[in-house]
Amino acid sequence: MSLDVTAIESTASNFPSALRTRDGTPVFPCLWALGNLAILQRRLLGFFCSTRCPGEMILRTYDLARVLRDAGVTVISGFHSPMEKECLTLLLRGTQPVIVCPARGIERMRLPTAWKTPLAENRLLILSPFGVKQRRVTADLAEKRNEFVATLADEVFVAHAARGSKTERFCHEVLAWGKPLLTLENDDNAHLLTLGARPVRPENVGERWTVNS
Repeated sequence: MSLDVTAIESTASNFPSALRTRDGTPVFPCLWALGNLAILQRRLLGFFCSTRCPGEMILRTYDLARVLRDAGVTVISGFHSPMEKECLTLLLRGTQPVIVCPARGIERMRLPTAWKTPLAENRLLILSPFGVKQRRVTADLAEKRNEFVATLADEVFVAHAARGSKTERFCHEVLAWGKPLLTLENDDNAHLLTLGARPVRPENVGERWTVNS
């Protein structure tokens, strides 16, 4: 399957306004997209989860992904950690739009088989701020990608962030921006709640976004 990737310059009318500072300066000079760009007009829920995730949190995050899928919530994520990848599999079985943001350029990326049908059905958008020269995922690109996802998202949901992890540090950044940060209500996330994350239950996330969409 050949990838018909579109480059979106910061001067283009369809360049996302969320990626501009208050004075109009673009945070990224160009984006590369494959799929339905209209998905960017929807309310977006950023989704993150640490690589290390306790057993109970794994089960609750599975429940969360099912609720998001069934409620038709549009999720944007890098879908890089093991838990994020599992949730992407569940989300792609639904009918709601999904935005995947790889931490690399997408112009020469091999498209996973599971992405082809939702892409053909116009419910998947693959979006990256990285050009063709950035072919491999690095820790630096992953951090920039996470900032990219959180900037585009209306709210950020962190299913779990292990103590002392990069994901926990990322939560500090998101809260410093003034971006709403949500997390699962659980003792394993007590440190995130202390930081200022809002506690929610899986079923309430679906209700929250269905009502406010």
